[in-house]
Amino acid sequence: MADYLVIVESPAKAKTIEKYLGKKFKVKASMGHIRDLPKSQMGVDVEHDFEPRYITIRGKGPILKELKQAAKKAKKVYLAADPDREGEAIAWHLANSLNLDQNDKLRVVFNEITKEAVKESFKSPRKIDMDLVDAQQARRILDRLVGYNISPILWKKVKKGLSAGRVQSIALRLIIDREKEINNFKPEEYWTIDGNFKKGRKAFQGSFYGIDGKKKKLKNAEDVKEVMSKIKGKEFDVVNVTKKERLRNPAAPFTTSSLQQEAARKLNFRTRKTMMLAQQLYEGIALGKQGTVGLITYMRTDSTRIADSAQAEAHDYVVNQFGKEFARNKKRTDKNQKGSQDAHEAVRPTSVLRAPQEVKEYLSRDQLRLYKLIWERFIASQMTPAVLDTMRVDLENNGVSFRANGSKVKFAGFMKVYVESSDDNKEEKENILPELEKGDKVTSESLEQRQHFTQPPPRYTEARLVKTLEEIGIGRPSTYSPTLDTIQRRNYVSLTNKRFTPTELGEIVNELIEEYFPEILDVRFTANMEAELDEIEHGKAKWVKAIDNFYKRFEPNVERADKEMEKIEIKDEPAGIDCDVCGAPMVYKMGKYGKFLACSRFPECRNTKPIVKEIGVTCPKCGKGHVIERKSKKKRIFYGCDRYPDCDYVSWDKPVARPCPKCGEHALVEKKLKKGIQVQCTNCDYKEDTQE
Repeated sequence: MADYLVIVESPAKAKTIEKYLGKKFKVKASMGHIRDLPKSQMGVDVEHDFEPRYITIRGKGPILKELKQAAKKAKKVYLAADPDREGEAIAWHLANSLNLDQNDKLRVVFNEITKEAVKESFKSPRKIDMDLVDAQQARRILDRLVGYNISPILWKKVKKGLSAGRVQSIALRLIIDREKEINNFKPEEYWTIDGNFKKGRKAFQGSFYGIDGKKKKLKNAEDVKEVMSKIKGKEFDVVNVTKKERLRNPAAPFTTSSLQQEAARKLNFRTRKTMMLAQQLYEGIALGKQGTVGLITYMRTDSTRIADSAQAEAHDYVVNQFGKEFARNKKRTDKNQKGSQDAHEAVRPTSVLRAPQEVKEYLSRDQLRLYKLIWERFIASQMTPAVLDTMRVDLENNGVSFRANGSKVKFAGFMKVYVESSDDNKEEKENILPELEKGDKVTSESLEQRQHFTQPPPRYTEARLVKTLEEIGIGRPSTYSPTLDTIQRRNYVSLTNKRFTPTELGEIVNELIEEYFPEILDVRFTANMEAELDEIEHGKAKWVKAIDNFYKRFEPNVERADKEMEKIEIKDEPAGIDCDVCGAPMVYKMGKYGKFLACSRFPECRNTKPIVKEIGVTCPKCGKGHVIERKSKKKRIFYGCDRYPDCDYVSWDKPVARPCPKCGEHALVEKKLKKGIQVQCTNCDYKEDTQE
């Protein structure tokens, strides 16, 4: 039997660490929390300093029994849960369940799962940090008080299965407020005039700027006519040329929030998927002869800080791979987001020497894509700024000014490795202007007038919502993904074209919480509560007092809501078709996997149907049925014949109604490519040009 027992959360982490520590150590997994508040009741004694009543989580009995037996046989037990509040709480619960001496130094933490980091951490174990435990307990109890007081009222007054919480309610309110902005938005007309100019054979573009050197907005067609009437002929004078050198700095290494945002933009990953893959990369990947290695540092962090050793390794790598001129010589001093805990380093590769191409064969496609993103972002962050040559040219014809802006990369710097995406996915592109000097003359080939209307603010994507929550100080790295997951599971919002839209149910719940529990939706109050939890973590505040201050204001609202909130009946939306079993009208219902059709006479008639969407294409296989849009269990769209199972036609690509112009078969499909959509024939080699 091994001399020492080490307990971690997951089997993958246990497997990795056991290889590093040798034969004297046995590493077992607790499979996350071993104890928690009971699900069937509040589990918090409000009358006695909010004392929590913890029980062994259902199904964890055999695991706890196994850990107890292993602990009895070991000389010493080490608790090596994740290095955050949640991990500290798991260690504390384990110490209580296993009757370990909490004055003993049994807590081991490491920011990365590499042989060196793990072995080093066991040289300096520490006591369980009760300030961290108290901060986690405070959050858990706070969320329990909110959820288990408001949710039963919502069940009674609205619908069973609803929930409310501090962070999820703020997220829902943000989505609903944005929807109101969109609905109340009044578009304003404006016009642009874009000119295509030439100097000799070289063409370039410029846009209308103003009159007599002063900027002018074109509000309507009359303004455009006035400008066009002033222009005499096609010749424009170059009245000013401004050349500058501009530096573009690389983005900081990833925090949890920026990783989720960039993975959504560049890889089209949902936040939940990003965190799942990051967990796998952190816990360890088997790299052949190298053994199992954690490829990235801890992925729940709000800090951009980097260890000196990692910066030194990155510096040497950049010098060797790209040259001295690409390596940053000064240490980065990025400012963290206001209110950040700065408990851990930024998310980075544990070694830059494990480049993506070196570990490619050991990773799944999605693991590789995320690791490549993290690796490239970190390397780029340690490189020199890019140098851009910019050029601004002012053109004039009878007092009418046009302006052309151009830029080209003079020195790539960090852009040689990685360029950060923006929310609208428009990355900076080169626009090279011809050599122009003041006094030159250019010719306008055409002046294109275009009418536009201002657009409402866009609906939130997952990435933008995470960014907004972080900016206003709501939630922490570990809460973003479960928060977005909860508001979707509760059917408070739907995700359409990757953007959040509130449902009727979401709007009703938000309205009720806004009326009866305004402090829950008060951004400043919730942000201050997060800051107070941080104070508890740092030993500067007591958790009981913090909870008591909150509950004194919260309890009267619970009593008022229970008495005064009126019962709300949510009517089913008519589907416009009749039940083919009993003839009663069909209605839309919401189930676990989304909307479906059901008979309005339920439960007398239990007829249900999936909602199908015809795409106007006859089945190319049987020629009798119609192709309809369906969703897989993982909510991926595919296309199939409505005569299934009589016809088994299925396609991930959307079929096109017309026949192939080359072979004449009805075999055209729309293929989604990076550059857009391309129509291809599945019967021959016919392809059409890609359309954006």
